Amino acid sequence: MAQQRTLARYLTEEQRNKGVITGDLKLLIDIVSRACQAISIAIGKGGLGGVLGEAGSDNVQGEAQKKLDVLSNDILLDANEWGGHLAAMASEEMDLPHLVPHRFPKGEYLLTFDPLDGSSNIDVNVSIGTIFSVLKCPDGADLSTPQAAEQAFLQPGTAQVAAGYAVYGPTTLLVLTVGDGVVVFTLDREQGQFILTQENVQIPADTKEFAINMSNQRFWEAPVQRYVAEMQAGKEGPLGKDYNMRWVASMVADVHRIMTRGGIFMYPLDSKLKDKGGKLRLMYEANPMALLIEQAGGAATTGRQRILDIQPGNLHQRVPVILGSKNEVDRVTGYHTA
Repeated sequence: MAQQRTLARYLTEEQRNKGVITGDLKLLIDIVSRACQAISIAIGKGGLGGVLGEAGSDNVQGEAQKKLDVLSNDILLDANEWGGHLAAMASEEMDLPHLVPHRFPKGEYLLTFDPLDGSSNIDVNVSIGTIFSVLKCPDGADLSTPQAAEQAFLQPGTAQVAAGYAVYGPTTLLVLTVGDGVVVFTLDREQGQFILTQENVQIPADTKEFAINMSNQRFWEAPVQRYVAEMQAGKEGPLGKDYNMRWVASMVADVHRIMTRGGIFMYPLDSKLKDKGGKLRLMYEANPMALLIEQAGGAATTGRQRILDIQPGNLHQRVPVILGSKNEVDRVTGYHTA
């Protein structure tokens, strides 16, 4: 029987045999994976663990937090602050960066994360997830205060050295890129380890499936209205094929479906979101997902610009997101730029 390749072994091979990552980055990703295991366990307990329902607080975006939002955020902070691999962390759930306490050694990396994406689905037992991104901390960055540290994080998505997400569904999966393609690991609950189950993930360039929140249709810009109308027209329309629509309202679940069988995910700019710049957060959602999608052969844009090329203006910047099968993303992006 062939020996199973654990996450630790995969990362060691990427470091030792390929020179793709550093030893510190290897250990950092391993720590993040262990935090994801802890979150998976908490989610799996559900009502038995008393973790369902509202936390009674709002995050920095003014959104009501679930108990599991707060718990997941704390798990990631506690797991990562002592390892010596990080200079600071930033979370969708916090206004400012979290600096590594002085009692712990500081490292050369920055970690951003959405601790629990899709938390509106927690109480109905639908797949949710964790999204994370790793950046190098710039030389000479001012980390004297959380306010000063924000500047260190404001790097374009092309600067990411790793990105990934965990899916907490019927199985717990870890989908990862260190810039050497996309790989998928499945959590073996008995062993307590992530086992490599898929290498070199490739997203089909064409698709017959789309994911979008149709309740916002009246707010969409003309290019998206046109594209969705053409898909709805089916075989008789200009695209010449029938499409299916899927919408989970959990970005991790919707993107993972695209990773598995292709498709296009859209949270476009619309008149309701225009003043905010979009719905999804660049640093915690759009950038890591865009890197994963591109590493798997897909494309990711705002409709007007490649997501990974955006220079962030602030830690919680929002952007429109259109990502997935390359030919479909190119088509709707072309409608925006025509």
